[in-house]
Amino acid sequence: MMNMEQHTRLVLDTTTKLTKPKISASFLLALVLITFVACSQDTGIYALDETAPVKTAKDAADDPAIIINYKNPSASLFFGTDKTAGVYLYDLKGVQQSFSPLGAINNIDVRQQNLEIFLAVTNRSNQSVGFWVIDQKTFFANNHGSQDVFSIAKRSFNIFSSIDIYGICIGMIGGTPVAFVTEDRGPKVELWTLENQQLVGTFDNGGESEGCVFDDENQTLFISEEETNGVLKAYNLNQDYPFANPVIVDSREGNIGGDPEGVAIYKTSDTEGYVILSSQGDDKYNVYNRQKPYRFISSFTVDDSPRGVDGTSHTDGISVSSYNFGGKYTKGIMIAQDDENLAGEELKNQNFKIIPFKQVLKALKSD
Repeated sequence: MMNMEQHTRLVLDTTTKLTKPKISASFLLALVLITFVACSQDTGIYALDETAPVKTAKDAADDPAIIINYKNPSASLFFGTDKTAGVYLYDLKGVQQSFSPLGAINNIDVRQQNLEIFLAVTNRSNQSVGFWVIDQKTFFANNHGSQDVFSIAKRSFNIFSSIDIYGICIGMIGGTPVAFVTEDRGPKVELWTLENQQLVGTFDNGGESEGCVFDDENQTLFISEEETNGVLKAYNLNQDYPFANPVIVDSREGNIGGDPEGVAIYKTSDTEGYVILSSQGDDKYNVYNRQKPYRFISSFTVDDSPRGVDGTSHTDGISVSSYNFGGKYTKGIMIAQDDENLAGEELKNQNFKIIPFKQVLKALKSD
């Protein structure tokens, strides 16, 4: 496994280029038939609960992040960003606990380790990465409705970037929290160590990227490249020159519709499980094997619930946990942003949907 000094040498200015092969008419016909069959096999899933609409209209809700209460799992919480205004905090029923007016917070990610919560966001108001370290006991004992959750941090930093920041995901490398930060309308991805605010290096992901997740146990970065190429890539940091040799997990020529967006990991063991991807253009979620070669398994949709919770569409951010939260969430939970939030026929502001992951496992015949 590489140390941070090796990462410094390897990630600087590494570029990756993708080319599109010519496609014959017969191949396109075959692709249409394959797509039709695949679509016919998609399995619908329902959300149990949802949050209230965010206060900002139009394209505002974006990225969720789950915080586990290990002493009382059903009292766990999750964050959801309003990318024009700040960060909401919700319980697992979708009830708002607090709102922090931090500015244009696009993406958010967390890690929990040694009784601490590491929390990082991309703040597009001032082109910075916000980083907080919060004691877990203090966090869950806090009356969130009366105090800004970010104000109870033991320590916090603003890390200013030279790129037009966009997405973020946290990872743990050698016990150190790091952040991968993507560039809006550009191919650059920065790697920062968070505690000492050091830029380790920058690499080129080939096109505009936002959604990403770092697999700590397998030391692998999954990152979606939207716009130009529409691919999901995997960078294994255990190998030499990892940012020069990504694995193309999937693309628009495969199982991705439109832009690939949010990426999350569902763990069935330390090293096994699933990678979940928001396939934004066809309102689906793709499921891949967590281990190389990251085989595509299936896709599913989140449909209108008989209980009155509408389905999801054009999803940006997702967050997934395999932890046993009790009740309907014994096999974990999935939080998904909903672009077109409907109450009957009335279009509301965007919000977040709360989905029992046991439905997904049942659909995958893995329960």
